[in-house]
Amino acid sequence: MNPIFLELGPLEIRYYGLMYLAATAVGCFLIRAEVRRRAIALEPSQVLDLVVTVMLSGILGARVYEVVFNWGYYGANPAEIPAIWHGGLAIHGGMIGGSLGGWWYLRRRGVPFWPMLDAVVPAVILGQAFGRFGNFMNGEAQGPVTDLPWGIVFPPESIAGFQSGGRPVHPTMLYEMAGCLVLFGLLWRLRRLDTRPGFLTALYFASYSVLRFGLSFLRLDNFYVGGISVPHAASVLLVIAALWAVWRRELWKPALQGAASPGVSPNKSQKHPRQGKKRPRSRKKSAAR
Repeated sequence: MNPIFLELGPLEIRYYGLMYLAATAVGCFLIRAEVRRRAIALEPSQVLDLVVTVMLSGILGARVYEVVFNWGYYGANPAEIPAIWHGGLAIHGGMIGGSLGGWWYLRRRGVPFWPMLDAVVPAVILGQAFGRFGNFMNGEAQGPVTDLPWGIVFPPESIAGFQSGGRPVHPTMLYEMAGCLVLFGLLWRLRRLDTRPGFLTALYFASYSVLRFGLSFLRLDNFYVGGISVPHAASVLLVIAALWAVWRRELWKPALQGAASPGVSPNKSQKHPRQGKKRPRSRKKSAAR
């Protein structure tokens, strides 16, 4: 696995950055389609602005999260703090940062937050799948050494190769990529359900957190605070928050209760009052001879 996709003299195009560009392009396409279907008041150019805002704020949040919970390393190597091309973007921080960036942008445009977030989350989980492929090409976010037949030996210059000593490891980044693709298929299928705004978003946070909770038992790069695994704790908190929102706001219920369904014609048996009175017909009399 080579993290460099293409070299043009001193310029290097890396798979990790390429996956971000691919996620942005595909995300714009999917979100524009959902914006049209949901009749959300955003122009195509504004959708691109929103995606870029969410992407940049997500990267910032992911990096801040990584640095804060791994300060022992970054405090000793401050030059590494901005070096995101070396890896080190925590997904939970990205979820928080991206949500805040999206909220800020939509608030400025006067667009309802939850309906728009429901339109965005399928593209977000698909983008995470792209990102995990970038991790695979970088040789990072791996699991422990394994004798299973699908274990992968990473190059010695990669993080996974260096830490494993050239032995096969669990490709947990590919496990997560497969899980994200399954969740994308689920969210994309359920997006047409007539539920209250926020249901799809809550489902995204809960389902991904369950996936990440399970995979964190294999990941070797977990942060710990007071002996507690931060990814496990964050996943549990997100599941609780999502389920609480679903229960508290009854998000599974139809968005428009009591409203007539589109395309349903009025009851034909209903009689409408006549307007005005009919005049009696006048009968012509024939003349007598």
